[in-house]
Parts: sequence; C-alpha cells; structure tokens
Amino acid sequence: MKKTTKLLTMALAMIMAACTLTACGGGAGKGDTITFGTNAEFPPFEYVTSNGVIGEYDGIDMAIAKQIAEESGMTAAVENMEFDSLLVALQNGQIDAVIAGMTATDERRETVDFSTTYYTATQVMIVKEDSDIAAATDMADKKICVVQGYTGEICVQDMGYTYEAFKKGTEAVMELVNGKCDVVVIDSATAQKYVGDNEGLKIVEDAGAFESEEYAIAVQKGNTELLDKINKAIDKMLADGTINELAVKYTEEATAE
Repeated sequence: MKKTTKLLTMALAMIMAACTLTACGGGAGKGDTITFGTNAEFPPFEYVTSNGVIGEYDGIDMAIAKQIAEESGMTAAVENMEFDSLLVALQNGQIDAVIAGMTATDERRETVDFSTTYYTATQVMIVKEDSDIAAATDMADKKICVVQGYTGEICVQDMGYTYEAFKKGTEAVMELVNGKCDVVVIDSATAQKYVGDNEGLKIVEDAGAFESEEYAIAVQKGNTELLDKINKAIDKMLADGTINELAVKYTEEATAE
C-alpha cells in the first residue's frame, strides 16, 4: 500500500509539473493556436479595423503573425493590450508571443528571447508645417509628446528632455494638431500614417540623433520550440520578399488614406 501511494504521489507530481509548464507557455502555443500579444495603436504595423487579417486586427505585424501561424499549421489569435503590459503578459503565460513593432533591446533580452529581425525602423519627429524644429537639438525648449513605452520615449529620455507620455499614438498626435505640444517623436512608418491623416503636419528626420532599431517577435525565455517555428517562417518571408511587400502595401495604404 505504501509503495502504491508513493507511486501515485510521484505520478501526480509529474502531472502537476507538466501542467505548470503548459500554463507558463513553455510549448509552441496553446493547442493549435498561437496567441500573439500586441498594442493595436501603431499603424501601419497593428491597428483595429472592421475587416482585419486576424479578426478586427490588421497591419504589417498582423499579416506576419497570421502567416507564421499558417506556416506552422496553426491558427493565430490576438490579445490587444497596453504596450507596457505585453512582456508581463508573456512572462505570465497569458500570451505565447509578442508582435508589436517591438525593438529587440539588450534590456528586453534579459527577460525574453527574440526572433530574427523582421523590420528595421528609425525614429522621426512629427511637427506642424510652420515649425522651426529642424533637428533633435531644436526640441530642447519645446513641449514634446511621446507614446508610453515606445522607443521614442526612450530616445527623448536619453536626450535629457522633459516630455509628456500618452497611452496611444493618436492621443499624442492630437495634442500636436490642437496646438498643445510642439513635436511628437515616433517610428517613421507610423509617422507617415499620422501625417497622411492630419493636414498641416510634416516629418522631420535626424539620422544623427536617432539610430535605427530592429523589430523582432518576443517569446518566453527558453521557448525554443515556438522560437524555431517563428524564425523558420520569418526567414522564408524575408527570402521570398513577403515582408517587404507587406511593408510597401500597408505603408502605401496608410499614406493614401
């Protein structure tokens, strides 16, 4: 009896351990679905629309996520949340991966693993057409708006400037449109979308002040099974030009609207 009880106890312990690993997102996804976390406030990479490629979500990243899932024989699902919550949700097992125009920084690499880079971007400044801001140094005495958690915020912090952070890019840009700030620092592709949507705005670039950044997909540390699937799909899309075609398609659509 004691031996049987001991064996049952060991079996239960093994089952509980396996369940814990599953709950933590240790596998390639949950069942036949890969749940991607995103912040759908970053056009043309991710945004909400009436007819998206994954439910109501559309954009460069969403199209990439869908193809990654299909290449892996799985289905893509999306959880939309605040940008600052994404890596926490990933670590808690709420989502399987993060695709949100996220820069693969050394600091983030300490807590998550990143895929192959799929897009290289840079930060720019959105200003009014009559603005005297021509370089990043001209922001010193201006009111600056950024999106909380985005690379633009980090850049402005590093420059030592004071700023106001918003949850959404649209909110930051509307501050500029309404004359409540002088400049918005944000990703170049997204800047094109906002400038196209709002008359009287222009983009100012400063390559010397803003370094290029590499977007990649984040997974839990050690989740090599899912990372391998993602990298295989990304490598294929880079090789056959799919990602470049998606970038051109969505950027042109954004600027044409």
